[in-house]
Amino acid sequence: MTKTRVRSGFTLIELLVVIAIIAI
Repeated sequence: MTKTRVRSGFTLIELLVVIAIIAI
């Protein structure tokens, strides 16, 4: 279960990073 939560967290972080890069 921990791995699943970690994957979900990383996915959200990756999306935020991509959006930030596009915004810049």
